[in-house]
Amino acid sequence: MKKLITGATGFIGSAIVRELIKEGEEVKVFLRKTSNTRNIDSLDVERAYGDIRDGDSMKRALKGCDTLYLTAAYFAHWAPDPKVLYEVNVGGTRASLKAALEAGIEKVVYTSTNNAIAASGPVPADEEKSFNYWEARDHYSMSKYIAENEARIFVTRGLPVVMVNPTLVIGVHDIKPTPSGQMIIDVVNQKMPGYIDGGVNIIDVEDVARGHILAAKKGRIGERYLLGNRNITVHDYLKLIADIAGVRPPAVKLPYHLALALGHLFELGAFITKKPPVVTASEVRIARMMEWYDCSKAVNELGLPQTPIDVTIRKALNWFKENGYLRNERGECGDASPR
Repeated sequence: MKKLITGATGFIGSAIVRELIKEGEEVKVFLRKTSNTRNIDSLDVERAYGDIRDGDSMKRALKGCDTLYLTAAYFAHWAPDPKVLYEVNVGGTRASLKAALEAGIEKVVYTSTNNAIAASGPVPADEEKSFNYWEARDHYSMSKYIAENEARIFVTRGLPVVMVNPTLVIGVHDIKPTPSGQMIIDVVNQKMPGYIDGGVNIIDVEDVARGHILAAKKGRIGERYLLGNRNITVHDYLKLIADIAGVRPPAVKLPYHLALALGHLFELGAFITKKPPVVTASEVRIARMMEWYDCSKAVNELGLPQTPIDVTIRKALNWFKENGYLRNERGECGDASPR
């Protein structure tokens, strides 16, 4: 039987596809006609087209499959219309899980996020920590929290769902790039003049992909698993990136209220330009809350790999360099342009 992956063209989704192929599994990917397929063009997979909000297209795609990796989401801390975040992340989750229930799928791995649990530090949060991102007024976090609750409802209806909650994911094949990848690029390209005090938990995208597959095999139905690795302050993380890349780290720590004001200012500009802001007010609020996690449950129960983050940073830097995201000594991008 095949494994169906939604969001398969994205950063985490494509990593899951590659790991499944390594294991000799038959893979079907679910994507929109407009999706950028660069991440999967070289992979031997079956394609099915539709939208996670369209239950009928999901149900057609699930034919011949026994496992669903529900990875697709609208991942952004700003959107011109925040309602779309809820339509995709909540409505899409509900429609997809309903289709999976009707199709009799044997296991669903739902990709949630650490943002659906809580921000905590210096004492790390575990899977039982109560959601507190309401304080950040971040629509992505709130939409994913509500979507994860939708998944729990389907567990009570008999659908075998396991939830995984990745932390800050970095690594290879980050074509968009994601906000975590853009952070690395900005540090190396010397485009990050300052930073906000806080803490993050970092994990390799390939470890996250393995975590999904292990969750399908070993995860307990109805449980959530934090997929993360190392807790580190923002200052030390940026310095580590800079040290590995051989550049100067951002030197200015921005006061919280100044950073918050800049976030509001950038958002105002974004509504005019219709382009994502450099940083949002909600991201500043999240940074002050800190995001440190105890991921021992996934390590102990699933066998989640823990690649050292300096190794992952080197891999990410090499990939970004090879694909033209990093500037050379003359301040120019490499031969390949980001797409």
